[in-house]
Amino acid sequence: MCREPILLDAHAGGDEGVFMRTISVPVLVASALVVVACGGSGSSTPTAPSSSSTGTPTIVINRQNGSLSFSPNPAAFGGMTVVFRNADSVLHRVQLNDMSVDTGDIAPGATSRAVQMPMAGTNYHCALHPDMVGAINASGGLPPPPCEGVYCDTAR
Repeated sequence: MCREPILLDAHAGGDEGVFMRTISVPVLVASALVVVACGGSGSSTPTAPSSSSTGTPTIVINRQNGSLSFSPNPAAFGGMTVVFRNADSVLHRVQLNDMSVDTGDIAPGATSRAVQMPMAGTNYHCALHPDMVGAINASGGLPPPPCEGVYCDTAR
């Protein structure tokens, strides 16, 4: 519920004159912003993340163990450019298992730079949390290549 700012009168000693309390400019600006934000018609739509507005597929980092750490997983993005969005409260860094792609650190709430996925699909992991693993299906909907090495989730 939004309320408009109220200016309060204060008495300056008995029945002698009344003065208006001074309110700082930042408080007035903040109050104006609240009134403007609350005065909308209610028909506005939330702004979509920039990655989805450009059509770039997004893989969401959820931070659960194993293959549940990324969504979708496996992702049908072979041969496509994708971004990783960190929906967790801690830092993550996604690397392809063959080390050909490294997103760099992705802060909580942030989205990685766009990275190209191999046509043949791939397996990837979080470099900071090696139990977090994911896969990209090959182009044409084929399954991802077999996962080999220490970053594989045997439950997948």
